[in-house]
Amino acid sequence: MPMIRFERAVHESPFHGGMRHALTRILITGIAVFLAISIVPGLDADSVTAGIAAVLVLTFLNVILRPILFLLTLPLIVFTLGLFLVVLNALLLEITALLVKGFTVSGFWPAVGGALIISLVTTILNSWTVDRRLPDLPDEPRRPPKIINPD
Repeated sequence: MPMIRFERAVHESPFHGGMRHALTRILITGIAVFLAISIVPGLDADSVTAGIAAVLVLTFLNVILRPILFLLTLPLIVFTLGLFLVVLNALLLEITALLVKGFTVSGFWPAVGGALIISLVTTILNSWTVDRRLPDLPDEPRRPPKIINPD
């Protein structure tokens, strides 16, 4: 008879994976933000320093503020079949522009375009960096069945 294993799923959290995971996340966000700045008209960084600051602030906002906003706007996300996530990401990009001097977003539509580019690039790059190996679980010895009514 095949043995059925019930395992506790470990969900990816911002703090799971250690320093390497955090640096990989920042690097992927950096690539996505600089690509969005170069593609989308209306997203501008005055200097490389402003761009790096925008990457760090956006990563911080995605880790801390995005889950809270996600829970608060969950009915809208469900009602729009996930399209409101683009607006949520655009809002985070606008907040980043407010917090970082030298990084500007010139309106709602450039923020939406930048959010789409950043989301697409981070999704692709994260799918390439995810470790898909299953953890090696030790085989547990089988215990004999317990007989309830020995008649």
